[in-house]
Amino acid sequence: MRTRRREFLGAVVAAWAAPSAWARPNPAPAASRRIKAVLFDGFPVIDPRPVAKRAEELFPGSGTALMDAWRTRQFEYAWLRTLSGSYVDFGRVTEDALVFAARQQRLELTAEKKAALLHAFLELGAWPDAPAALARLRTAGLRLAFLSNLTSAMLDAAVANARLAGVFEPHLSTDRVGAFKPDPRAYRMGLDAFGLAREEMVFVASAGWDAAGARQFGYPTFWVNRTGQAVEELGATPDGIGPDLSSLVEFVERIETAS
Repeated sequence: MRTRRREFLGAVVAAWAAPSAWARPNPAPAASRRIKAVLFDGFPVIDPRPVAKRAEELFPGSGTALMDAWRTRQFEYAWLRTLSGSYVDFGRVTEDALVFAARQQRLELTAEKKAALLHAFLELGAWPDAPAALARLRTAGLRLAFLSNLTSAMLDAAVANARLAGVFEPHLSTDRVGAFKPDPRAYRMGLDAFGLAREEMVFVASAGWDAAGARQFGYPTFWVNRTGQAVEELGATPDGIGPDLSSLVEFVERIETAS
């Protein structure tokens, strides 16, 4: 199984980046809405492009090949560790995958270069379109949380870097259950944390396999497909697909209008 998270393009909505953009959620009673919460994989909100930029800076001319091999092995290792019952957190998976990818590409990964690439995951911020979309969801009274393979430290860093403090409820990192997505134990964290039914939460994926896994679990699912990838042949199709988070907001609004 292969997956690639290539460099993405985002629309600039800089005016929403200030903390003052976070209005108090609409106090309309939750019982009047069909959707009460939105669960995000990390990367619909978090912009990973700086990691690829750092790779190219450290390995000129070879950064793209390194990133392709690293991303592929990163998620393959996560799945294999879940299947084999040998879970380690995503930080360790990321490091192991990097070491393998550099060896595969015959690149000299010094301790300094490895540290710089791994630290790049703690320097990430949000996609330019994220603050405005999140503000709209919050203003509508929806509860928001990450449900992600990323560690809480990675998610905390991105939230701080993007000035999104106070937007999300406690992170639902797979470290809580010792199983990476698409294991059902990972998706079940949303039910346990929110006490809501599956149909009352939308799951937002950044990868086709994650969209399929969440849909198979029973969540209404939206795939933020920023690079126009094909839908996976995994027996489950997301309920909505769009190129950015503003299309997610429109998807949620359509559900509410139809309910």
